[in-house]
Amino acid sequence: MANVTFSAPTLEKDVTVYAVAGDNKTLLGVAKQNNIAIPCQCQDGECGSCLIKVTILDDRAPHGIHLTDKEKLTLSVNGKMTKAQLDNTETNDMPPPYRLACQYIVRDENILVEFSGEPGVEIDLRR
Repeated sequence: MANVTFSAPTLEKDVTVYAVAGDNKTLLGVAKQNNIAIPCQCQDGECGSCLIKVTILDDRAPHGIHLTDKEKLTLSVNGKMTKAQLDNTETNDMPPPYRLACQYIVRDENILVEFSGEPGVEIDLRR
C-alpha cells in the first residue's frame, strides 16, 4: 500500500488516500476513485492537462518509474522536463518532478501530488 497525498488550491485541505501499489491504476484513476478532481482532457498523455508535481516522501531511493514516450514528449514540449532530466530518467531511473497524472502508475512509496486545479497549469510552489 502507498499513501498518496493530494494537494491543490482547489481542495479545502490536503487529502491522503491509500493506493494499492502495482495494480496498474494511474494517479488520475486513484484521484477519480476518491473524488479528487485533477483536470484532464485526453487521458492519453498527449494534451498535458493533467500536469502534476510528484514528491517522494519516503527516506529511500525512489523507485524507477517508467515514462511513456507520449509523456516524455508532452513534458518536454511543454517545458516541464529538461534534456538533463530526461537523460537522468533514462540512465539512472530518477523520476522528474513533473508528471502527467494519466500516465503515472502508483508504486509502493508514499508521495505528495501537487496540482493547480487548472488544466495544464503548473502548481504555484510559492504559496
